[in-house]
Amino acid sequence: MSSAVSGKLPWPLRMSYDKQDTLLKLFILSIAAVLSFSTRLFSVLRFESVIHEFDPYFNYRTTRFLAEEGFYSFHNWFDDRAWYPLGRIIGGTIYPGLMVTSATLYHVLHFFNITIDIRNVCVFLAPLFSSLTTLVTYHLTKELRDVSSGLVAAAMIAAVPGYISRSVAGSYDNEGIAIFCMLLTYLLWIKAVKTGSLFWGAMCALAYFYMVSSWGGYVFLINLIPLHVLALMATGRFSHRIYVAYSAVYSLGTLLSMQISFVGFQPVQSSEHMAALGVFGLCQIHAFIDYLRAKLSREYFEILFRTLALFAGVAVTGVGA
Repeated sequence: MSSAVSGKLPWPLRMSYDKQDTLLKLFILSIAAVLSFSTRLFSVLRFESVIHEFDPYFNYRTTRFLAEEGFYSFHNWFDDRAWYPLGRIIGGTIYPGLMVTSATLYHVLHFFNITIDIRNVCVFLAPLFSSLTTLVTYHLTKELRDVSSGLVAAAMIAAVPGYISRSVAGSYDNEGIAIFCMLLTYLLWIKAVKTGSLFWGAMCALAYFYMVSSWGGYVFLINLIPLHVLALMATGRFSHRIYVAYSAVYSLGTLLSMQISFVGFQPVQSSEHMAALGVFGLCQIHAFIDYLRAKLSREYFEILFRTLALFAGVAVTGVGA
């Protein structure tokens, strides 16, 4: 009798509880992603598929040049129409992540014989990445709290007015992909901290490199992550996992960020990046002290610590004099 009744139930109700839970999560995330994409299409529906505003059109011109001429020509391109009458050297004055993303997507679609104009790729890139942002937000919040909070956060970011205003179809600007890059970097940083894995640290550094190539707002990342590490030190929660994660992210991320021509040597010269460098130095000192504490007895460690403190005080006094 029970088998006959269960046979009349809809197929989702015949599934196990875990499968129903997974199906419901996929359904909510899919709805959030579709909502995030569709709410940004009103400019296209009301008018047509066009690039609007000044900066997005400049970004479109450079993307079209990149798609047609290749990266080498793009990097060395002198645009005599920008900053008239001086002109503009494109390779050294822009963050190329937006253009490279669009051109890569364009070539991938054409590789699979999906013919689409580069203009339409640029128009719909920001709505596409807003959908990806909902998924990253879900995973980030799930790492910080739980699955339910992640679903709520994904649904909320899909309809946040401030984010919509910077990622509507046709508004082809850096923020269209930068918010995604920022949240992805935070997600991978949390994974690196939780696991202490060099792999997740390297992945976080790659995400940070993508963020650096996309938007000047990367300075928020390179200051907030060190602030997190400093807070962990101050509260006595610094561990080997934090040391591995931050050392990998800072060293590899800094080297990668310096490959962007517009950034150059700023990560080791400008004041905006000195906090990250200082925290990196503190990490090395803290790890060295922990190593000595583990190898020496308490008595010998106190003697060594007092001796080093005395030498440091004498050195500071001598420099001051």
